[in-house]
Amino acid sequence: MRILFFLYLLIVPALLFSQEKNTSKSNLDMNTKYSSITDTLKKKKALVAKIDQYQIITLEHDTTYVDTSLTLKSAYKQNYLRKDNFGLLPFSNIGQTYNTLQYSLTSFSPYPEIGFSGKHFDYMQASDIRYYSVATPLTELFFNTTINKGQNVDSFITLNTSKNLNFSVAYRGLRSEGDYINQLVSVGNFRFTTSYATTDKRYILNAHVTFQDITNEENGGITTPENFESDDPDYKNRQRLQVFLTDATSLLKGRRFFFDHAFRINPKDASNNLYVTHQFNYEYKYYEYKQPTVLSSVGNNSLVQRFGESYVTSNISDETRFEKLYNKVGLAYENSLLGKFNFFVDDYRSNYKYERIIVNKDGTAIPDNLFLQINNFGGQYEYQKNKWNGRFLYTRSITNQSLSDLDAKLRYDLNEKIQFDFRYRNVNKLPNNNYNLYQSSYVKYNWSNNFKNEKINQLSANVFTPWLNAEVQYSVLKDHLYFKDVSDADEIAAYTQIIKPEQYGNVINYFSIKASREFNFGAFALDNTLLYQKVDQSDLILNVPDFVTRNTFYYSSYFFKKALYMQTGIVFNYFTKYYGNDYNPVIGEFFVQEKKEIGNYPLFDVFVNARIRQTRFYLKAEHINALFSKSDYYAAPNNPYRDFVIRFGLVWNFFQ
Repeated sequence: MRILFFLYLLIVPALLFSQEKNTSKSNLDMNTKYSSITDTLKKKKALVAKIDQYQIITLEHDTTYVDTSLTLKSAYKQNYLRKDNFGLLPFSNIGQTYNTLQYSLTSFSPYPEIGFSGKHFDYMQASDIRYYSVATPLTELFFNTTINKGQNVDSFITLNTSKNLNFSVAYRGLRSEGDYINQLVSVGNFRFTTSYATTDKRYILNAHVTFQDITNEENGGITTPENFESDDPDYKNRQRLQVFLTDATSLLKGRRFFFDHAFRINPKDASNNLYVTHQFNYEYKYYEYKQPTVLSSVGNNSLVQRFGESYVTSNISDETRFEKLYNKVGLAYENSLLGKFNFFVDDYRSNYKYERIIVNKDGTAIPDNLFLQINNFGGQYEYQKNKWNGRFLYTRSITNQSLSDLDAKLRYDLNEKIQFDFRYRNVNKLPNNNYNLYQSSYVKYNWSNNFKNEKINQLSANVFTPWLNAEVQYSVLKDHLYFKDVSDADEIAAYTQIIKPEQYGNVINYFSIKASREFNFGAFALDNTLLYQKVDQSDLILNVPDFVTRNTFYYSSYFFKKALYMQTGIVFNYFTKYYGNDYNPVIGEFFVQEKKEIGNYPLFDVFVNARIRQTRFYLKAEHINALFSKSDYYAAPNNPYRDFVIRFGLVWNFFQ
């Protein structure tokens, strides 16, 4: 009822006061006085900015434009990650981790990171930050309701103080209580960016600063899945289901200072240009796992050591710190006919550390830090001519570490509607630090390893047409690193979970094909996305469902003299049964298991989306079939998928 009342208060005034406007076709000089694209007042000598003057720029200098339209594709992005999360399976609460259904979504970097990958789905990397150039100040307000008490908001503003200088500030905040015991999520994400270019484009700078913290109450999953699956009305109140951990929390926080700039040596832009380039990235990350009560309750009277024996009897507090400093200096030659050549050297330094040295009973020691210094040389070639666009990158280490990265991308635009993309990637990557070193108050969660590099060969092709979009990927993985449940029979019987890193000596072959197509029947449409995956391996190491599908049937139309545009329909999601990875909160990682299959259950969502001018409204009844279907839906073993919930959200843009 609160949601409907709130929706009424938002929509009715917008309908009453919405106006028709005549948009000028004149181009805008940002050094003159102007009005925004939504300004309906007539001003003398004021030009109206066009939408293509509100630019969004990536780290690789690809440019798109601000989009305020309401489409099904934009509705798919109305979630916590603010991107289409097809292939990701969320846990029951907003802001928790995701199980990966589509392995081809996994990204690789040859450089080692801190690890704790289960905590990084909503952590913004340097490549995720966007830069802007806008004709008038632009504001975006994002809001979504969450599970029980809380809200999810993302506020953003950007402006150009002059044609050459832009600033943007954004903050995302999330608080969601969840349905289960000890499941609260609290997230803060601050971003500041600036872009600058001299009038003659001789010097260009993109820089950003981020402060991020992600706090999760960790309950370790439910202890008695049979109670969840029984459909007993008493357990429909999920607070009555017993969980392994009642006071554990995890925290990932990080801060980053980044800039990327280039200076043209020749004073005037010509057919031949020479640039000096430099990229700097300093990042600090901190991961903490806290568990005041060590023993877990299972059943009426049983107390168990969920993660085995510990050095302390209470107040576990495991802390991991990571610092990274990266510099890349290059010399680029640009020719209007041949393309752009960039040769560079880089320096990577990281320190992954703890506050103690652990000596085992057998005399072996777990060190307190892992320091790395890596130097690479490399080259990049960019070509853009007529219908062809290519980017080819190769780097190789010149220090003792065996590290390399070959990344070749090629795009061919047959016309405005048909496009072909090809990519080949060959990566020889160092393990993330938590594979080689980890310390914990739990005795069996301490290790020091020296794993070999992972080798990934990846070939992919995409085709985009008005009739069908298709993506094909084939990957060959050697020396694949993963986490595994190594609990023995006695530990399993005692509900004890022991996780260790492992390296797979055999080759894994992965193939996927993903196709999407929308069929239109007047005002009705059927949007379909289908994913097929096949893994060739000797053991169950890389586990994904064979089929994943999403099908949306919806109706679209204008109302109130085209002041309101609305879409309404139903979304069907499904994936086949498989041995889904489980999640361990102590190490913040998913691990391979062969005890329980998940999947083979449908998910139906009913939605109503609406747009009034630059405001989009989203009302969704998620997992509506949970009201009458069997409770057999899991996001991971012992971690149920979310129940039926009604959620409301909006995205509101202001062009000032």
